[in-house]
Amino acid sequence: MRTGTRRRVRVRTGTRWLAAVVAGVLLAAGSGCSGDGGGSEDGRITLRFQSLAWQEESVDVNKELVREWNATHRDVKVEYVQGSWDSVHDQLLTSFEGGEAPDIIHDASDDLADFAYGGYLADLRGLLSERLTSDIPARSWETTTFGDGVYGVPFLQEPRVLIANATWLKESGVRIPTPEKPWSWSEFRKITDELSGGDGGGDGDGKYGVAWPLKEPVSATLNLSLSTGGRLFHRGADGKVQVRFEAADEVVPRTIHDQVNTDDSASGSTLGSGGSDTLPGFFGGKYAMVPLGFSYRQQIVQQAPKGFDWQVLPAPAGADGLTQGVSPQTLSVAQDSPHKEEAAAFIDFLLRPRNMVRLALGDWMLPTGTEALRNPALRTEKDGWATGTALAGRLRSAPAQSVRGYPEWKDKVATPALQEYYSGAIGLGELRRRLVKDGNLVLARYQR
Repeated sequence: MRTGTRRRVRVRTGTRWLAAVVAGVLLAAGSGCSGDGGGSEDGRITLRFQSLAWQEESVDVNKELVREWNATHRDVKVEYVQGSWDSVHDQLLTSFEGGEAPDIIHDASDDLADFAYGGYLADLRGLLSERLTSDIPARSWETTTFGDGVYGVPFLQEPRVLIANATWLKESGVRIPTPEKPWSWSEFRKITDELSGGDGGGDGDGKYGVAWPLKEPVSATLNLSLSTGGRLFHRGADGKVQVRFEAADEVVPRTIHDQVNTDDSASGSTLGSGGSDTLPGFFGGKYAMVPLGFSYRQQIVQQAPKGFDWQVLPAPAGADGLTQGVSPQTLSVAQDSPHKEEAAAFIDFLLRPRNMVRLALGDWMLPTGTEALRNPALRTEKDGWATGTALAGRLRSAPAQSVRGYPEWKDKVATPALQEYYSGAIGLGELRRRLVKDGNLVLARYQR
């Protein structure tokens, strides 16, 4: 729904280096711009802004902000263009190659690499205001930095959280985790076993402590494994990446596998499901908890039956605490746009703290900006906002964004291997062999 994963890049991730890059990004906006594209006879500039907002609230906020810009910028008009997450990568590639790309591009950080290295996106250094670059932390800028350039502004992000049946948890008497005192992964496994009755949902009552919707298991596994110190991808001094499946990488997949196949505290029937597919069972009292992206709260508010009591809990923590990987939503400027300064000025307007809050509320996600995150509207206990903002400082670049060959590794090696492991068809040793041996054969072709 939110990402297209086609990464073929190497990212420089040194925090000190990155901070130096973004600190030097200054606004170079001018009222005029060279080139004929997007102009008119009276000198008025028209910029096309392709948005991937899809929820009604989010679409409304984006359109409102475009109207507000147009009302106060007579010489630079922005035209709203509706895009779709389902087809954005191929659609953008076609528009880039055909010279018809929108000036301002909404996408996700894990979809930018091909476009950045292909020369389709403008390097934003020197185009953005110091206010914006300093407001967004270096750990977020890392997600859009490829080589020596910055090719997108990360502005919305979402952690994975546990959506729980509050009544079920309260009646069970289990300890309720908080961001300050989360469950460990081992405690999480013990709790789900207890919530399912201690003998699993497969023994007749049909109730489970947790439902894992793992239709796309790779992203969830890698991003949550950052909490245990798992990295999986290791870059050598020569810049080449190798897969190593070490003890820290085992914790999350082993927990999920054992919940399904040993404890019977997790439903095996949801492993091939998407997040929305688990909600009817959740509302019906079949699952005590479902790990989901933070934005799923909107669907729960809209769809939960009257009187259903639910709450947001932090994902389990490991050796690295609550750290987890994310691929933020981004705003970029097309390299072929003749009005890069004006496009960057519109992005700056769109991402003023007040506007960033509006975008976050509309999409039920977290802003990357530190000032926006302090807004009281994002720190209320209602609908779990406070839990999400408490996790914001622990969000890091998704592990695989810098790995060339990752899409093929994910599709041909990791996805089928994890699906078979979670279902119980193969053991941990075979999972390791496939991820490492078969995976490194794939990556090697991209690093010759």
